[in-house]
Amino acid sequence: MIVPFYNVQQYAPETLRSLRRNARSDFEFILVDDKSTDETPAILERAAEELSDIAQVRHIRHEKNGGLATARNTGLDAASGEYLTFLDGDDWLAPGYFAELVSSIEELGCDFVRTDHVQATARARTVHRAPVGLRGQVLNPREAILPADRTTSVDYAYAWAGAYHRRLLDKGLLHFTDGLRTAEDRPWIWKLHREAESFAVVSLLGVFYRRGVASSLTQIGDARQLDFIRAFDQVVEETATDPDADKLLPKAVRTYCAIIAHHLADESKWEPAVAKQLRAMSAAAIKRMPQEALGDVLDTMDFSRSSKLRRLRRRVTTAKAAA
Repeated sequence: MIVPFYNVQQYAPETLRSLRRNARSDFEFILVDDKSTDETPAILERAAEELSDIAQVRHIRHEKNGGLATARNTGLDAASGEYLTFLDGDDWLAPGYFAELVSSIEELGCDFVRTDHVQATARARTVHRAPVGLRGQVLNPREAILPADRTTSVDYAYAWAGAYHRRLLDKGLLHFTDGLRTAEDRPWIWKLHREAESFAVVSLLGVFYRRGVASSLTQIGDARQLDFIRAFDQVVEETATDPDADKLLPKAVRTYCAIIAHHLADESKWEPAVAKQLRAMSAAAIKRMPQEALGDVLDTMDFSRSSKLRRLRRRVTTAKAAA
């Protein structure tokens, strides 16, 4: 299990206690400190020593902060186990969850399994289910990308909600795009579903995903959040080279458009300069999208979102005409 930490001194003790409650002598925990500036490094140092009595533990410290994607890659490069999974440094696991997760992927024999999770917001708990109806059956990951107009497996992008066989790492399918500060799971989950051969969804609850953390990038309207554009550009570019691009691109473009519309609707959270940058970068992104697929998406999206995107599209056209 790969667990990156960055300035989570308030939450790291609970995360680490949950690892201890899941430890086994044949389990490996890789704790990656992404150049924390609070008390997180000291907490990790103590925990690594204590955990090493009951599990295999590696404690790695970055010399400079690289972000979640880069920290996960550090963990992947150090991992030696047959199965791999992730946890974020402010989330936690139910006791015994890890053993059940490993048993499920061993029994099914597939490339990866996906699980449900519990979202924790303050004291509230909400179950979020992977959007695949068939449970405990080995499926084709490519077929789970579609249909384009519904929530599918590629929209459930949480890397920590599942386990992955090492053969995926050997094929180059588990690394993240270095330096992405947000939406790092999106190119990753698309690549996994396009190129892996088999997966399954299991009805297993045990990951607790903490929402509303003040330091989380999802709560901060600064320029790092704009990395979602680089992430979705990658999704569209890579999907465009797929043999089934004509079938898969509409889904990639629709999702990209939905995320742009979501961020534009929430402009109040952005710093003014970043909001302006968001509009400019979104307009440029719309220009880069496959225009035929984009037109179909705008024709079939709800009016509120499509009207925002059409205004951006007109802005690009008008700017080109003026030039």
